[in-house]
Amino acid sequence: MPQWRGLMEHRGERNRALLVSVAQFDPGVTLKNRPGANKDTKKLHNVLSKLGFKVKIHNDLSADEIDQLFLKESRRPVNDCFLAVLSSHGEEGCVFGADGKPVQLSKIFSYFDNECMETKAKLFLIQACRGGALDDGVEVDSAGDSFSQQLCVPVDTAAMYATAPGYGAFMHPLGSVFLQTFCTLLKEEGNRNLELTRLLTRLSHRVAYTFQAKGRVLGGKKEMPCLVTRLTREVFPFAEPGKEGGAVAGLSATSLVDPESTRTRAPSIS
Repeated sequence: MPQWRGLMEHRGERNRALLVSVAQFDPGVTLKNRPGANKDTKKLHNVLSKLGFKVKIHNDLSADEIDQLFLKESRRPVNDCFLAVLSSHGEEGCVFGADGKPVQLSKIFSYFDNECMETKAKLFLIQACRGGALDDGVEVDSAGDSFSQQLCVPVDTAAMYATAPGYGAFMHPLGSVFLQTFCTLLKEEGNRNLELTRLLTRLSHRVAYTFQAKGRVLGGKKEMPCLVTRLTREVFPFAEPGKEGGAVAGLSATSLVDPESTRTRAPSIS
């Protein structure tokens, strides 16, 4: 057994996943409820638990509660990887709490720029709109915006958004195409042993090329995820024990750097 693994098991630490989802908003808040969000949370919990993550779920928190939760979680020990999912309505740079108030993502990211987390891999999945535009399937030029976002993401962190800056993200009563596809990939043979950026590239490809909305208003619209990364080494957070990749990287940030048939759904905007 490699020395690093013995030390990790001795400490009793595990990779952790924090799922924060807002499906119902407080009375008086004009934002629409998101019934599919609970489907996402249930599937994420099932898949990530089987991959050895210790999963925590928090539903329908206020903006301040979300902020304080991430502050607390950023200071808790973790084995090699911390994964966070934020699912709500949103605008560019923020998501909304159940009270309708914004949570600034740059502030959430900044909490993980600390001594406790500096040697760990950190992955954020953001299921939220980033504006009101709808994607017709053309390429989106967001390089300038992505560069500015990188400045607020800590080192050895990847933040994957369901959609490009300025665009809406789709939600269906059966779940979001972004998070449901992420779970599906992890359940398919071979994907969990991929290096993280390769896995997320497959996620982008699957969402961009196999999803198309249907319906009178949204019919034909597409969704293109957006990855912002400051990973410095290769990371294999989902690899099976003993598999090449997981063993090489030790699941540690310190050792970090095919189209299918189009599916159609009748989604709403997340």
